Amino acid sequence: MDVRRLKYFVQIVESGSLSKASRQLFIVQPALSQQMTRLEEEVGKPLLVRSVRGVVPTENGEALYHHAKFVLRQLEEAVQVARQDYASVHGRVTLGLAPSTSAIVGLPMLRHIKEKYPGILLNVVVGLPIYMEERARQSQVDVAVLFSKTAASEFTVEPLLEEEVFLVVPVDSKLVPPERESLTLAEVAALPLVLASPGHNLRRRLNVEFERANVEPNMMAEIDSLQLMMRYVAEIGGATIQTMAGTRAAGSLDGWRCLSISDARIMRPSYLYALPVQKLSQASAVVRTELRQIVHSLVESGAWRGVRLTPPAPEDVQD
Repeated sequence: MDVRRLKYFVQIVESGSLSKASRQLFIVQPALSQQMTRLEEEVGKPLLVRSVRGVVPTENGEALYHHAKFVLRQLEEAVQVARQDYASVHGRVTLGLAPSTSAIVGLPMLRHIKEKYPGILLNVVVGLPIYMEERARQSQVDVAVLFSKTAASEFTVEPLLEEEVFLVVPVDSKLVPPERESLTLAEVAALPLVLASPGHNLRRRLNVEFERANVEPNMMAEIDSLQLMMRYVAEIGGATIQTMAGTRAAGSLDGWRCLSISDARIMRPSYLYALPVQKLSQASAVVRTELRQIVHSLVESGAWRGVRLTPPAPEDVQD
């Protein structure tokens, strides 16, 4: 899709009329109208309703407007980063991550920033999601990846990805027959489970699914440390329910079986948070952009499995 047409479209929606947009874009109105006709042909849906009062977006046009704003903002950030003298960007940036996110993103991010932006001191803070959310609310982080889209009202927030949740057992576990690749939620609930306590985001989501299926989980232990939880399952026994990234916290995936839950595909969302524009330092803006790109690279290369990148819904795009 032509980026120029997207810019024209955004300006038309914000101006409310083709004539006003043509003056602001320094393009004659017939040519601008022709560009919009081509954009509608490319999309396959009408995007604007034209009347004597001006133009307003259709429902499809409204959706495209919000997505286009998001894409154009990302493109502008990428161009600004590309134009920067890497050595000239200095500052300390605190990045907040949950243990599962840190297990797969932390080291690639640290390595990337060290190599590309030697003037940035990246302070990675890892903690349970509930504590990371509290740190964000107190502005103790500059950038963070959190699992709730309402964790810190002062921050800008955008959807980042969704992770599928799996039943996880050691490869030599006898709890699940070796030929099985998936289990029902009822079968999962019947296994001896090792999970985080009920106050945690993922556990709350799991409890909702258990209640919906009218099953009671067979709890073996509750552990609020991801690494200890995975060690417990590996050395003492039982099963847990985790994302691929969470499983990576115990090291290589080679020692684990990750089985899908056939009748309840549970996805955990992640959101990219950053301080508001007026408080965001140049170094923090760089870290936010580079983090987004590192995540996309890990997912698209297959290094981060069981993940779906999420474009923003209109209500999720916050400046």
